[in-house]
Amino acid sequence: MEDSFLFNMKTILVTGGAGFIGSNFINYILKNRDDYFIINLDKLTYAGNLENLKESETNKNYIFVKGDITNNELVNFLFGKYKIKYVINFAAESHVDRSILGAEVFYRTNVIGTNVLLEAARRFNIEKFLQISTDEVYGSLGPTGLFTETTPLSPNSPYSSSKAAADMMAMAYHHTYGLPVVITRCSNNYGPYQFPEKLIPLMIINALNNKKLPIYGDGMNVRDWIYVIDHNKAVELVFEKGKVGEVYNVGASNEMPNLQIVKLILKHLNKNEDLIEFVKDRPGHDRRYAIDSSKIQNQLGWKPEFTFESAIEHTINWYLENKSWWERILTGDYLKYYSEQYSNR
Repeated sequence: MEDSFLFNMKTILVTGGAGFIGSNFINYILKNRDDYFIINLDKLTYAGNLENLKESETNKNYIFVKGDITNNELVNFLFGKYKIKYVINFAAESHVDRSILGAEVFYRTNVIGTNVLLEAARRFNIEKFLQISTDEVYGSLGPTGLFTETTPLSPNSPYSSSKAAADMMAMAYHHTYGLPVVITRCSNNYGPYQFPEKLIPLMIINALNNKKLPIYGDGMNVRDWIYVIDHNKAVELVFEKGKVGEVYNVGASNEMPNLQIVKLILKHLNKNEDLIEFVKDRPGHDRRYAIDSSKIQNQLGWKPEFTFESAIEHTINWYLENKSWWERILTGDYLKYYSEQYSNR
């Protein structure tokens, strides 16, 4: 790669860019900007799918590297080879249920992996390290109130505790070494390319297949939902204008019980509510999340652009129109895409 090509570019290591949020971010950025050069480092675990990035894979400002963020040698090699000056760390094991079944991989990726990235970022004197986190680090809310950036961290699952640890370590690197760290904490995302273990795609696909729709407990656990493109735009804005050493909450003020979401999906698909099946609640299930995003709105000028009604309709329609995408995931055939695309490269 010619140095002159990169001279006026922001050369960014995006980790976890084949996952749901990361791939949507890369597609969005490469469609809308020509001053970003993105190196996408992804391990391609079960939730990483290069088919999500078909529209970006031929872009001259994009390179994919298959690898693990815990691989210190690889990470340092990439920083040196591409003269990386920015990191956006989406990489994470992210499903709470899986973390309850087995926590080790969550701490390995989310904590040790973040440490490897922070050490490389410090060694190579990068200009900004954006840590993508979650509102789950704050724990659970009662029936009232909102999470603010000053809410004490009180994670309740192995997943959220690993993310809280990564956040605290990233901020410690800022305070100790002066590393230019910024953190975003976002509410529940939904949209195209979401792996069908999460609530919305799982319910859409089960309903389409006339399978039971399992809902934990009484279905009244409340989440604050945001369309993935609104989240992407917030990440872009924090990356460009976010103040080093700060945390920015990102939410769209769309609180909704899980049961209401499921009923809405069934109504849209003209399916009977008899498909709903209440199942035993998961251990330590947080009752309510709700985000106060006034800081990013007041200081950086971000606000959500999509209404829940329009975005959830678009999301449902995307799954209706992209049956082959999720069928390959359900059978595991999507894993073949990487070998077919990259075996001869």
